[in-house]
Amino acid sequence: MKRTFLKIIAISVASMLAVTGCSSNAPDAEPEKTLYKTVSTEELNGNLDDENWVIVDARDNNAFNGWALDGVSRGGHIEGAVDFSANWLLVEKEGKEEMLQEALETKGILPDKNVVLYDANSADSLAVADYLSAKGYENIYTYDVKEWAADENKPMVQFPGYELLVPASIVKDLIDGDTPETFTEGKTVKMIEASWGEEKESYANGHIPGAIHINTDSIEPPPSWMLAEDETLLNVMLENGISKNDTVVVSGGAQMAAYRVALVLRYAGVEDVRVLNGGAAAWTSAGYELETTSNKPVSITDFGGDFPGNPDIIDTIDELQQMLPSETFTLVDNRTWDEYIGKTSGYSYHDKMGRIPGAVFGYAGKSDSNSLDYFRNIDDTMRNADEIIAMWQGEGINTQNHLSFMCGSGWRAAEVLYYANVAGLNDVSLYSDGWIGWSNADLASETGEPVK
Repeated sequence: MKRTFLKIIAISVASMLAVTGCSSNAPDAEPEKTLYKTVSTEELNGNLDDENWVIVDARDNNAFNGWALDGVSRGGHIEGAVDFSANWLLVEKEGKEEMLQEALETKGILPDKNVVLYDANSADSLAVADYLSAKGYENIYTYDVKEWAADENKPMVQFPGYELLVPASIVKDLIDGDTPETFTEGKTVKMIEASWGEEKESYANGHIPGAIHINTDSIEPPPSWMLAEDETLLNVMLENGISKNDTVVVSGGAQMAAYRVALVLRYAGVEDVRVLNGGAAAWTSAGYELETTSNKPVSITDFGGDFPGNPDIIDTIDELQQMLPSETFTLVDNRTWDEYIGKTSGYSYHDKMGRIPGAVFGYAGKSDSNSLDYFRNIDDTMRNADEIIAMWQGEGINTQNHLSFMCGSGWRAAEVLYYANVAGLNDVSLYSDGWIGWSNADLASETGEPVK
């Protein structure tokens, strides 16, 4: 039997928020305040399975993923909750309102629902409540998730690999010398800013304090921009003072570059490689300043282990040909639909169009080869992992298979692979040379919409 909330619900003074400006005779009178109703843990728990109610996590998406932020005793989200972060409301981006409306509809946060917004700082829920109220939502409630987290019997969900994507606040703790959750006391932590071009191109304009710069050309030498030979990659590690035993956090203004470099570090064998979720924009949005100092690495002569230490994370053309076709293997094509069906190559420097026979469309962006709209929130943090898995399954992708991700040259797919790991998919790899490497080798291809 579905249960409904008590008609009389305690009103929290802390949850007052101005959403209407009523008239007043007093010239300096402030607008009247709307009081958002709060719910108890018992009431919330009793309505989790009611289709007329939607539970919304309004916090930083890193908290939703699994990090214990803002004093919460357990990280993760309430089982069954969807996410709509207050951070998204602060983004300045063309088409913002359309993107936010699409998120509301996708997540089932609709005006005819009873919407429970929860946070841990008494601010995020109110910001989202204000936004929804202005859009005509009437049945809005708030809740303090710290109460739920304090009860070990109440289920909270952490995505299995949440620690791979690091919040700006955790990076700040690391820089300050602290040892946050999931990090190892006494282990060397190194910061890297990854971007294409020399320092003056982007690094000099601002980066995470203490970060050294890695130019993606060093791991993908022009003019082919294919992944370099192992000897070259090893030299990149040694020249930048990166050993097998380091913990490395990679960031960048262009996130794909950060994920590409992070994936190569994992291929090399660096055991603990993380990425700043949301990139440099997440750092500045959190109120932290970038630095413009040029930090020079201290080179080393010993990587500390076999190289590459994790070769199976990258598939070669020969390996891919051996795995296709197979009922237990899926090649996931993370390019735009127009690239996938052969309407465009996606690149100004590559004119061959089409796809690898057997590749399954796995989504990427909506516009061009620099976009990953289907995998990112409006603030460029990782999209809800459950939604990513559901999206793939909708295309018939069996997530129990070994999944090899590919795109044009490996940048988009490297980011997607990280997201798969966060979601708990670990039987995955990257076909690094992508469509460009395959088509340049004059291997079989096909165009048009696939026949299902």
